[in-house]
Amino acid sequence: MISQRPTPCHVANGLRDPIAVIVDGPDSCCATTALRAAGLWWDQGVGFDPEVRTTAGVVRGQWESAVAVFRGIPYAQPPAGPRRFQAPAPAQPWDGVRDALRFGPPVPQPGMSTVIDATGDEDAQWLTLNVWSPDLSASGLPVLVWIHGGRYMVGGTANPHQDGAVLASAGVVMVSMNYRVGVEGFALIGGCPNNRGLLDQIAALRWVKDNVAAFGGDPGNVTVFGESAGAGSVAALLAMPIAAGLFRRAVAHSVPGTFFTERLAATVSAEIAAELGTRATRVELETIPPHALVEASQVVLEKMPKFADSWGPMALTPTPFSPVVDGAALPEVPWRALAGGAARSVELLVGHTRDEYSLFNTWRDKHMTDAQLTTTLQRLAPKPHGANGYRATYPDASSAELYEIVNADWLFRMPSQQLAEAQHAGQGAAWLFELCWSFNQDERASHGLATLLVFGTLGTDDVTNHRSAHRNANIELGRISSDMRTECVNFAARGNPGWPQYDSHARLTRVYNAELTTEPYPEEPSRRLWAEHRFDALDLIGR
Repeated sequence: MISQRPTPCHVANGLRDPIAVIVDGPDSCCATTALRAAGLWWDQGVGFDPEVRTTAGVVRGQWESAVAVFRGIPYAQPPAGPRRFQAPAPAQPWDGVRDALRFGPPVPQPGMSTVIDATGDEDAQWLTLNVWSPDLSASGLPVLVWIHGGRYMVGGTANPHQDGAVLASAGVVMVSMNYRVGVEGFALIGGCPNNRGLLDQIAALRWVKDNVAAFGGDPGNVTVFGESAGAGSVAALLAMPIAAGLFRRAVAHSVPGTFFTERLAATVSAEIAAELGTRATRVELETIPPHALVEASQVVLEKMPKFADSWGPMALTPTPFSPVVDGAALPEVPWRALAGGAARSVELLVGHTRDEYSLFNTWRDKHMTDAQLTTTLQRLAPKPHGANGYRATYPDASSAELYEIVNADWLFRMPSQQLAEAQHAGQGAAWLFELCWSFNQDERASHGLATLLVFGTLGTDDVTNHRSAHRNANIELGRISSDMRTECVNFAARGNPGWPQYDSHARLTRVYNAELTTEPYPEEPSRRLWAEHRFDALDLIGR
């Protein structure tokens, strides 16, 4: 017998004719076979695992509460052997049913205990994605595709703080992906395509377009969503013609302002290769195990401050990698591309936290001399205001506080604000937000906090047990997390998060604090300092 019953997601979204299949009785075998053939076989009953047919084959996931979860689905072939350092190739089809119960492995990176060699071993299946669906029988649920951060050199989807269950329960199909990072994904290598990590993301988005309907999602209503390096990736995708049409909306949390010229990227790659006594070309590097390139990258990362006079301010960041503006796949930096109308048809939700650099400020609670601060200001502060502009704008800030403010502005806050400005200038729709709320005085509204709140993975115990958590922090946590998630889902579903669009006059911004408000951009003093600055590709200095 096949029966139908409405699911909570159907009720919440007003959908009709839900199909929740329960098979029993004498005709169950035939019914099951027919449903499997149609790619519709799934069940919420005990003992039945959900199965979905993709373009490459059938995958079997599992129910976790009321959400169907599929992990480790290949969206491309393993980038090893002759495919290493190349653009991703579509996944090979398989026969039978493939278990999709575990996250796929990320690209080798610092901190990984396992080593995968470069011999073409099929276990090097780094290019996988995961799907959380609240209702496999639905049609037309909005789709959120998550791109993780991690300095373009670390990260993966197995991070429990990036679990998609809470977002899926809010009525979206949630997808996350692993993509190539570090040398494998972002180093400029002679004879190989640039920005391979971005090409992986595009391949995953193509998979979503071809397959997400089978998981209840609407392939015409896809929102790409990222934080930090993931937000930089989102910004890059907005500027890449080859990504056009793969998503309708974009959400970017804490956009980094670091994009490289080919010249700078080639110099960094050459330094990494030199650590191994070789050159940064396909022929030389394809025989070197990935873990050796990881170790060489770490050595160069530690030496980067010594290169500040030639590599410029990127040498002061915690990564030797960024997207490469090559005039081809990535024709120009996102700010210029958006101002020219490149993403006019894409709705953009972008924002940052107030205290973006609090976690990275090694001078907090330490004495920083005026000379040390001056060196930083001279390297980072925008012209024509320069170091004196920051001192005049923030006269009461200590040297350590001013050091933190200028780093936050240069690396995340102003790139995010100016992305909204550029989208508006290009006649596209943009919404801007800032997270000012925090549950503790140590970290404040730190980098990454907004994403934890949207995902709903910051636990009450994490807040309660923090040594400097303030009174009522747990009560505020639930409310603010719900507000941010609801408005993100509203944006993904309908293209409007719930407050007025950004424009260059009012600059209205959603401010997430103990009280939810919409007000002029809170960081106006810094915005004025940066108003004449245009973020461009970082290049070598003095050459």
